[in-house]
Amino acid sequence: MPCPRIPEPLAGGIRAGGGRPAAAPAEDRHHECAQRTGEASRAEHAGGEGHGRAARLRVLVLGAGLIGSALAKALALQGHDPLLVSRRPDATAGTPGIDFGALPDDRALLDMLAGVDVLVNTVGIFREPADQSFDAVHVKGPLALFDAARRAGVRRIVQLSALGAAPASPLPYFSSKGRAERLLREIGIDHAIVRPSLVFAPAGTSTRWFAQLASLPLLPLPGGGTQQVQPLHLDDLVHALVRLVEARSVPGSLDAVGPRPLPLHRYLDLFRRAMGVPGASVPVPRAVASLGAAALGKVSPALPVNADALAMLDAGNTADPAPFAQWLGRDARDPAAFVAGAADLRWPALLGWSVPLMRLALAAMWIATGIVSLWLYPREASLALLAEVGLRGALADAALVTAALLDIALGIGLLARRWRQPVYLGQLLLVLGYTAIITLWLPAQWLHPFGPVLKNLPLLAMILALWSLDRKPWT
Repeated sequence: MPCPRIPEPLAGGIRAGGGRPAAAPAEDRHHECAQRTGEASRAEHAGGEGHGRAARLRVLVLGAGLIGSALAKALALQGHDPLLVSRRPDATAGTPGIDFGALPDDRALLDMLAGVDVLVNTVGIFREPADQSFDAVHVKGPLALFDAARRAGVRRIVQLSALGAAPASPLPYFSSKGRAERLLREIGIDHAIVRPSLVFAPAGTSTRWFAQLASLPLLPLPGGGTQQVQPLHLDDLVHALVRLVEARSVPGSLDAVGPRPLPLHRYLDLFRRAMGVPGASVPVPRAVASLGAAALGKVSPALPVNADALAMLDAGNTADPAPFAQWLGRDARDPAAFVAGAADLRWPALLGWSVPLMRLALAAMWIATGIVSLWLYPREASLALLAEVGLRGALADAALVTAALLDIALGIGLLARRWRQPVYLGQLLLVLGYTAIITLWLPAQWLHPFGPVLKNLPLLAMILALWSLDRKPWT
């Protein structure tokens, strides 16, 4: 008789790290069920060190992000039975949801884990959003699941950590990952802790961020970009994780790194060559870069840049590649080889910084135009121009103030994502209206040597382009 499947979705019951209820009698039944189903498959399981053909395994993969999704697909291709669990349930994909910030009760956890052979935890956050914390996502939530897995009879836990993780680290991200490692070792269950370096994947957020940095015409790098990185390809990491799931015995920890370390600026050069974009780097003192990153992180929280990120980069991202290569059964792919295929990242990278830059420039232009019209440009000169189109007296004053305030409003409106599309349309209509009025009543302005009206043509093109392109959260 099969063991119970995971409820879809799991309803939140207890907070991660909260009081753990005493094991219910149901726990024994779950353990017995897990032993019956798990041992049946493990009786056929071959292979220490990943050799031989593994029996069909039930694998619970926590985290439906880049790595978790790729791992679930790879496990299915190997004939296993993966169940991908994300933070939120997805009815279309048939995946249940579990939130480390609000775990279900103990019985629901045991139901979820019954019959599972291996638990793989790929859940992680790089920054703390308002509704999540490193402590809940990296420590308390996983600890509750690890303990439930042991009681449910799960054979092994594979924990995705981070290179540089240490309980005593002053960096919250590394510290939380390190505490999770320590607690997993104390649980008393077979485990493998995998600490990857930078993971390259064309669809990955960090890879696209590096491509975006590399595409900048002039890139300021802290310390000149001498920090050492050792990137590895997603496929190599996933291949190693599959072997860790299947093998009869596994190492307690494994640093997942590429075949060689290289300076950050060299890694970025690989992206430039692959994308065919020009660019140069300029060294910036680390203290200045840290202040700039902290400010940028507050202004645009969506960007993976803050003072802690720079500190993690300075801490180093390298390790001996031999153990990982031995586990793979070959050398990991060289970054020069896999980054060479990043040509398709060219336009997303260029648009990733050029669209926000154009938007900010456009907002500044509208706001500055309104301020100049209200307070800096001679009022008499403005009223004289309005008189030429038939506006005089109080009507001219009202038109001047209204137009200036409208300019400022259209500039400020670009700073709010929800208003950008209607604001772009408003700008198009206003520029066309200004141009039509000038053409009818002030045609000589078209012949002005500074081209104040002719400049409306590229301005209209820019606004139209942004209206088409600025439909995703670039920043």
